[in-house]
This record gives sequence, structure tokens and C-alpha cells, in this order.
Amino acid sequence: MTELILHHYAGSPFSEKVRLILGFKRMSWRAVIVPAILPKPDVMALTGGYRRTPFMQIGADIYCDTTLMCRVIDALNPEPPLYPEPTSGVAEIVAQWADTTLFWTAVPFTLQPAGIPHVLGGASPETLKAFGTDRAAMNPTMRRATVADGAAQLHTYLARLEHLLDDGRPFLLGALPSIADFSAAQSIWFIRLAPPIATLLNAYPRLQRWYQHVSGFGHGDAASMTSAQAIEVAAQGLLAATAFTAEAGLAEGDEVSVTPTDYAHDPVVGRLVGLDAQEVVIERTDARAGTVHVHFPRIGFQIKKQPTV
Repeated sequence: MTELILHHYAGSPFSEKVRLILGFKRMSWRAVIVPAILPKPDVMALTGGYRRTPFMQIGADIYCDTTLMCRVIDALNPEPPLYPEPTSGVAEIVAQWADTTLFWTAVPFTLQPAGIPHVLGGASPETLKAFGTDRAAMNPTMRRATVADGAAQLHTYLARLEHLLDDGRPFLLGALPSIADFSAAQSIWFIRLAPPIATLLNAYPRLQRWYQHVSGFGHGDAASMTSAQAIEVAAQGLLAATAFTAEAGLAEGDEVSVTPTDYAHDPVVGRLVGLDAQEVVIERTDARAGTVHVHFPRIGFQIKKQPTV
């Protein structure tokens, strides 16, 4: 099997979600470190404009958004299951909440003045300013909660997670870990990066024990790779087969754009080559990476047919 390549950086919460899943699956993988902010020329060569971190590569197939990436990882290595049958539906519902509501409460709250020096330790004033400008551009309409409001909201959500663990279960939904655990763990991991902020976790002992269980899976067996090497892998042109289910207004071969609907609204344009209820795949060509297939989940993304010239 062609190697799995994760394009990530150390401080990315969603990257930590995937790293822990790779550890849970006991997988070997290649690690490419990407810039935390624009410009990202090697990223764009592979994704065509998708700028969020992480993304995953297998040959010339590029997978965007961790919702899809986790499904692909689970299909590659089914055991142990990431979506155990007894809780698969509710696990995905909890994971979606954790990836959105919990994430957008925990991360901005942690990035308050008391937390920033720890999360972005050693960064120069110029770097801090550039980081803030970059993130503001990704989500220009976001209204950030006050510290007091953020604390109240975060404590409410943490108490709910604590309550799930009241009966002594090791994982959020019972005896088996699931996607819900890894989606929630990324926010706890991020809070813990800032010790002055992480003191609020002391009120949730069961949640802290749960986090130790999840973080104990580690990150699997990672070997470093440069972005140039990853582009060379893509240029070899090894592509997975795609399936197409016709939908009203969309035909195989159409020129389309695929754009996130939540934040970082950067469209990726290409030829529609794969489509079903779960996934959309577009084909694009780059001078360095060659022909690649860029995969997106259907949830959280908009497909728009491009006008013909």
C-alpha cells in the first residue's frame, strides 16, 4: 500500500486528533510539517487552495477535513474500529459537536492573553501579529466571546463530558473508544498547552483520567518527509478509483468548485470525478504535483458548478 502522509504542524488541534487516531490504529505514517500561516506554496500545489491543517495524502489522492480523513484511515486499518457498531451513530453526532461547538469554545478561550505566550511560546511580536491576521482572515465574521462568557460556556461543556463519565466508563460512550473520544480530546489537548488556562480542568477529575486514556494511544510510528518529497510522490500519479452517483445539476466531468461553508472559504476548482452522499472528489493538475484527486466530505462543503466559457 502507498504510504499515508499527514501534512500537519505540532500546534494544530485537528492534527492532534488525527495523530492520536494513528496511534490508536498502531499505524506507520510519514509526517510533513506545513506552515501554520500563509503563504503555503507546497500545500497549494497539492490541495489547489484548501489551506486548513491537517490534510492527508496517499499517492496522488489528497484528503481534506478530518471527518473524511478519519473514515479513510478506518477503512485502511479497520481494527480496532474507530466507529464501533454499538455506538457508531451517536459517536459521530458527539464528534461533530466536539469538532465545532467545543472546539470553537475551547480554542479561542485558550488563546486569551494568559494563554498565548504558552501556546505560541517564543514567537516574536511580528509572528504573533501575522498569526492573528491570518486567523482573522479565515473567519472574518466570527464574534469572539468575552473571557467571562467563554469560561462559562467552556465549564458547561466540560461538565457535560464529565457527566458522561460518571458511571466509571473508560471512554465517552462506554467501554470502547470511538471517533467521539478523539474529536473531544483535541480541545482538551489544546487547553493543556497553556498551564494557566489548564487549571480549570482540575474541577473535572474523571475527564482528566479519560484524557490520559486517550492520549496514551500515542501517535503511532511517524517518519519525517519534506513537502518537496510529498509533491514528488503525488507526481507519480498513483490514484485510487472513484465512484460517481449522479445528482441533479451535477454530471461527471463538470468543472466545479468545492468550498468550506464554515470558515476559510477558499474554493478549490477542478473536474468532478467522484460523488456520493459522503464524499466529493475533484481532479486538478499542478505543474509540480501533476494530476491529483482532491477529496472532501459532503458535510461542511458546497459544490458549485462553474460557468462554461
